[in-house]
Amino acid sequence: MAGSFFFYDLETTGINARTGRVMQFAGQRTDADLNPIGEPVNVLIKLSPDVLPEPDAILITGITPQQTLADGLTEAEFLKYFYEEVVQPDMIFTGFNSVRFDDEFMRFLHYRNFYDPYEWHWKDGCSRWDILDLVRMTRALRPEGIEWPFASSGKPTNRLELLTTMNKLDHYQAHDALSDVHATIAVAKLIRDKQKDLFDYVLNSRNKKDPKALVEAGQPFVYTSGKYGSEYLHTTAAVLLAKHTQRDEALVYDLRVDPTPFLDMSVEQIVEAWKYTRDPEAVRLPVKTMKYNRCPAVAPLGVIKDQDVQERLQLPLEAVTKHLAILKKHQIEFAEKIRQAVVAMDAAREQSQVTLVDDELTVDERLYDGFIDKADAVTMKALRAAKPAEITELANKFKDARLKSLAPLYKARNYPKALTPEERAWWDEFCAKKLMGGGTDSRLAKYFSRLEELMKGKLTGEQQYLLEELRLYGESIVPADVAG
Repeated sequence: MAGSFFFYDLETTGINARTGRVMQFAGQRTDADLNPIGEPVNVLIKLSPDVLPEPDAILITGITPQQTLADGLTEAEFLKYFYEEVVQPDMIFTGFNSVRFDDEFMRFLHYRNFYDPYEWHWKDGCSRWDILDLVRMTRALRPEGIEWPFASSGKPTNRLELLTTMNKLDHYQAHDALSDVHATIAVAKLIRDKQKDLFDYVLNSRNKKDPKALVEAGQPFVYTSGKYGSEYLHTTAAVLLAKHTQRDEALVYDLRVDPTPFLDMSVEQIVEAWKYTRDPEAVRLPVKTMKYNRCPAVAPLGVIKDQDVQERLQLPLEAVTKHLAILKKHQIEFAEKIRQAVVAMDAAREQSQVTLVDDELTVDERLYDGFIDKADAVTMKALRAAKPAEITELANKFKDARLKSLAPLYKARNYPKALTPEERAWWDEFCAKKLMGGGTDSRLAKYFSRLEELMKGKLTGEQQYLLEELRLYGESIVPADVAG
């Protein structure tokens, strides 16, 4: 199976991997030539009663909580299946926007259930990749032979369902995970057939080492990222400004933009300019954090030497050269202020999370609080193999407070019938606090409020059915003392 791909897609309760859950996992293994191997995977995963899906997400996916409860696996059962039937050595996990979306949900799913959050996409020769950035870079640099869609606004778009429609590829049900998997494979095949050299280049650059070497050489390079505007086909010329102060990441400057207005900014002004805003008039800082472990799509600057490419990207090399020269004159001072801004933003982010650290309601969200040590990793493995009655005793061996707090949740969500009366009372109280905490501003109140808003709209019969199912589900998990 060396060099095989595993294309996968998730349908989830919402877009936030920290608080959301996976409802459907689908995938298909292929060989190196993108030919399917074996049967596809298509699994539902049960929702636990402390989680409410976002109604808008359910209207898109069409998967109700009731379906997951009737036909799904628990998270623990799913991960056991995942490692027995899906994961194989030398496999490349990939999807459409998988690195930034699906992989994140998978990491939190692993963390909640006492698996290493990262091993699945690096151990035994495995790796990960993302077809979306391949699509973006192909459109920007080598679009020939492929039909490219535009949104109703006239701006370029790379939505999967539009790509498949424009190129007459089979996509029988958009936003069904398995259908999206097959569509992603078809798009990957299309690019491989039409632009094989670019396909191979982006594929072979998916590791951290190659992008890092290109970026840290200090010369301008081509960078394709969703952070750059669709009107520029998400592509620009960038240059390393500074290395990140703490992590193996790079702070890169967008050479499309004249640096002059930013050079004299104070650290405080830089922090403000770095904040995300939808205001088109706001001054946006043209600095981006590049995460080497997210398969950044980068290439040497020479790939845009042709005039037609520069015109397509609205990126004349004369402007790039001019902006680089200005930046170089002030790079040391400017880079230092950027580093200070990063430190300030990280400190503010940590401070905002201080009140959550000891809150049992947020332990599910705390994957990135720190790595798990080796001793706890051994206990995690033992806990996964343990009988439900042994979980509490094993949990007492954890050094990491997060893992101790996760253990009773893991037991309640995966083995509810094994709860003692005391554990059942605790679990009921936990669910009530999570769903009802905040009164009129609680999760449950917001859930029913959103359902009411959606029900007032113009709906199809299918949408009415889905919203009614969501109403019934919400009522079914209202704590007994409240419902009574």
